[in-house]
Amino acid sequence: MAEDELKLQEEADDQLINGAFEVLLNDYVASRHRKKVDLITKAFNFARQAHKGVRRLSGEPYIMHPIAVAQIACKEIGLGSTSICAALLHDVVEDTDYTVEDIENIFGAKIAQIVDGLTKISGGIFGEQASAQAENFKKLLLTMSDDIRVILIKICDRLHNMRTLDSQPANKQYKIAGETLYIYAPLANRLGLNKIKSELENLSFRFEHPDEFAAIENKLKSTSVSRDELFAQFTTPIEEALKGMGIKYEIKERVKSPYSIWNKMQNKHVSFEEIYDILAVRIIFTPNNREDEINECFKIYVAISKIYKSHPDRLRDWLSHPKANGYQALHVTLMSKQGRWIEVQIRSDRMDEIAEQGFAAHWKYKDGVEEEYTEDETELNEWLRTIKEILDDPQPDAMDFLDTIKLNLFASEIFVFTPKGEIRTLPANCTALDFAFSIHTFLGSHCIGAKVNHKLVPLSHKLQSGDQVEILTSKSQHVSPSWINFVSTAKAKAKIQAILRRDNREIQRKGEDTLNAFLQKNGFEPSLVLADKLAEFHDYSKRGEFYMALGEKIVLLGEKDIDELNGKNKVSDDGIGWRKYVPFVGKKKKEETQKHDLFIVPEKFNRKKPIFINEENINQYKFMGCCHPIPGDDALGYINNKNQIEIHKRTCPVAAKLKSSFGNRILDIKWDMHKILYFDATIRISGIDRVGMLNEITQIISSQMNVNIHKITITCEDGIFDGSIDLRVHDREDVKTIIDNLKRVPDLKEISEIM
Repeated sequence: MAEDELKLQEEADDQLINGAFEVLLNDYVASRHRKKVDLITKAFNFARQAHKGVRRLSGEPYIMHPIAVAQIACKEIGLGSTSICAALLHDVVEDTDYTVEDIENIFGAKIAQIVDGLTKISGGIFGEQASAQAENFKKLLLTMSDDIRVILIKICDRLHNMRTLDSQPANKQYKIAGETLYIYAPLANRLGLNKIKSELENLSFRFEHPDEFAAIENKLKSTSVSRDELFAQFTTPIEEALKGMGIKYEIKERVKSPYSIWNKMQNKHVSFEEIYDILAVRIIFTPNNREDEINECFKIYVAISKIYKSHPDRLRDWLSHPKANGYQALHVTLMSKQGRWIEVQIRSDRMDEIAEQGFAAHWKYKDGVEEEYTEDETELNEWLRTIKEILDDPQPDAMDFLDTIKLNLFASEIFVFTPKGEIRTLPANCTALDFAFSIHTFLGSHCIGAKVNHKLVPLSHKLQSGDQVEILTSKSQHVSPSWINFVSTAKAKAKIQAILRRDNREIQRKGEDTLNAFLQKNGFEPSLVLADKLAEFHDYSKRGEFYMALGEKIVLLGEKDIDELNGKNKVSDDGIGWRKYVPFVGKKKKEETQKHDLFIVPEKFNRKKPIFINEENINQYKFMGCCHPIPGDDALGYINNKNQIEIHKRTCPVAAKLKSSFGNRILDIKWDMHKILYFDATIRISGIDRVGMLNEITQIISSQMNVNIHKITITCEDGIFDGSIDLRVHDREDVKTIIDNLKRVPDLKEISEIM
């Protein structure tokens, strides 16, 4: 019987695998690429045999994953046979006994090179070794600079892993979703893969904040009818105008993604109902003449602005100067007859395909070029050059490295001119100093100022689109630590940090010598353990920073340091001296508030199981001041270097970096609280001032809800008040209830929680 079941299972697997591969082949044959069906079939059969008998956590045969990755590469990005074969083979070297040399002998050098690049950065996508994502990211960028297809296939791999993330335990979901949002979505954006970027963001959002995701999805469904009516009313006169012009067009409704809506709700402190740009309209036309498509965009703009009034400050021209990721379109915001501003995006079918598929779509439009990769993508190669420069001088701290790279991944762009009239693309909010470093490191490091439009400005002057910039230098000028505070490009930041590190090494050596001499003088054998102990005693998280402070004589060693090394310094016995942030002020008797020992994670600790926090064990965890988590928040745990568990909100910027760099230390946190302890929360309020307003607010909070107000700060100017209220609440649900009740107070216009 068991054999019969096994045979049936094998038949079902074969049917599933063959069906998936057939879909892949059909999509490939329908594409514009040269038809190398035999090569793809050969790669499929090889990978199928290599992964035979292996299953994913979801239970399906492992080969389904490489097929799915190849399918995304083929259909959603538009890559050709080389990439499809590499996608099918991308896990063979990592997970089986085959080598890169085997792949090269069977499939050629190019496919082997891409598979080798993917193997170097893999380390098992769900394995423990995948936790050091920052290091993997460095390898990813290094291999990417040899062949961009490495990173494109890696993004396909990540997208499929996100689509099948349900089978993973919660702590792995947070890790993978976190690094996806922090690294892969910005990369997809930088490479012009807009559709994939949006899906990665939404999937990350769904796994990290399932309740909020479901709430926004439901609201989008419930408001779809009214949105469709608005779309139909708004576009009817536009369609008539386009038909009259004889333009072949398509009008699409673009609805803001759940992640974008949630992001705006968080950043602007507004509700779903207060977001007015959920609907946008996209006009996609087929030009009569490819060379005239930009003019046709402007003709459409002129025609529709005769129907509706356009917003003068919201015209975005990405036609003449496309974004660095290749995006081209004309964005205009129009006032509808219903009194709503609606953004209209005008682009040709070619521009639309590039907007969705990124650089891969460029290759389709190169005359007579059927090859799937070309070297002359100027903007892309310029970005890769910047990445190479940063990699040439790698930063010692993986987190700093991620931050430096990330600076330019999501940046908006401006266009500035050199004195000779050459155009340069830079991120928005960049300064004259950024411009100097973008031209040459020597120019940046010796920059004393600039002339912008022939007027003298300081290094920190922010540039605007259209500025003409001339850099002024002096040989006596040296890089200053303060420069790091006002540059905004990855290149400038990396170069400044590299120069400062070189300068700092000498100071650190001096500091280290000072410490060693002090230790020896007082009978201690110099060691890193003692250095770390004194660094922590002086509130320095890194040993290098402590050496710097000693070298610059900011810290002077003395008797108190000897006491610390001998264990004579006493810790405060108020029960809270060890905490960076005390989240609760429970009304307990003094004898009950004794200091609790922090929970230390044992060696054989099941990290897949959630940790339940309740009143009895809450003191065993470190609640971090960077995000002030309280019960009811979507939270996670992080095992720090001392094996203690830190609690962060999942939205915390610090947690975002931890998920990307130390994913195997992330834990799932669940709350099991019973409204006994109290926690701090702050609500911001603003509105129109009137007699009795403050009394109404305090009545709702104190009398009706029986919540303790700790502090109120209100300022009033010209009849408008603004302020904050510090409360003692049991959990996040209390805060939401208070905000909902306050919304009923007349003239109270804005209420939000300060996170």
